[in-house]
Amino acid sequence: MEGRVPHAVFKTRVRDESVEGPNPFRWEDKTTEDIFAGKKVVLFSLPGAFTPTCSSSHLPRYDELYDEFKAQGIDEVICLSVNDAFVMFQWGKQQNNKNIFLLPDGNGEFTRKMGMLVDKSDLGFGMRSWRYSMLVDDGKIEKIFVEPEFGDLCPVDPFEVSDADTMMAYLKGTESEGPATGRKPFEG
Repeated sequence: MEGRVPHAVFKTRVRDESVEGPNPFRWEDKTTEDIFAGKKVVLFSLPGAFTPTCSSSHLPRYDELYDEFKAQGIDEVICLSVNDAFVMFQWGKQQNNKNIFLLPDGNGEFTRKMGMLVDKSDLGFGMRSWRYSMLVDDGKIEKIFVEPEFGDLCPVDPFEVSDADTMMAYLKGTESEGPATGRKPFEG
């Protein structure tokens, strides 16, 4: 895929100490331009917060390699999911996430415009993101890794090329086969 990331508006929550009470956060709209303009970004997208593969492998490995991504000239590493801001925040807390920007695409707008929105209603998930990762330089998609078997109601959850090690190998100019996870029933 070539071209630019599509314009979208993300409904995010940001900490604001001026907000009274036990939940000092306020709503803040962030646009694609706010997120990608003038930066080199690695974004990986996954089907859902709190789901097993996403929580045990996908997010943690990007977090482990965060300093290496920074050393490769990456300004930000972003995890996107079609979940709302509250879910993404609580998942980040549960994961002890410190480095990865968890970007809620609650309405699936960005995911739909990327052509990555798939039907997972067979799992009770509704419309979610297919698993992929991409390198974006100032809004331009430089490289994208899309998991195989893309499609609605997919009975398997491939996790072979959107992993952190494959992206790191690409950035370093080395080849990688990705993790030998194979195809398995959906685990998230």
